[in-house]
Amino acid sequence: MAYLNFSEVQGGAAATVVKRTAKSGFSALEWSVVAIAQKDRLSSLNKPGRMAVALGVIFGGFKGDPSLADPQLEALRRLAVLAWHHGYAVPRHEIGAFHAAGYTADQYETLLASISRGRSALNQGKRFR
Repeated sequence: MAYLNFSEVQGGAAATVVKRTAKSGFSALEWSVVAIAQKDRLSSLNKPGRMAVALGVIFGGFKGDPSLADPQLEALRRLAVLAWHHGYAVPRHEIGAFHAAGYTADQYETLLASISRGRSALNQGKRFR
């Protein structure tokens, strides 16, 4: 997100653009990746081997490589899948990959807090069935 300082423009000086670095939210696309990751299995984090691909093609059920084409969204998906399955117990190398993809520490906290609330709500629903 950018900010234009229009007070300088009135005086005749050029507008300066200042980038905001503190980003703590996600776009609608990113939230949809998090929602889809809820249904993904942990096995979706591993690339399917040649034998798995061959058997899947022969016997059916092969759905292809589940990873996303965009590396930034794939880092988000991987972290979300791990958080949906393990909560806050996410491996450090996945957290590092999440940050290397351009996400901030605030976004990491927002993601885990949101998934934690979702996991809690799912667990509450299962208790009353």
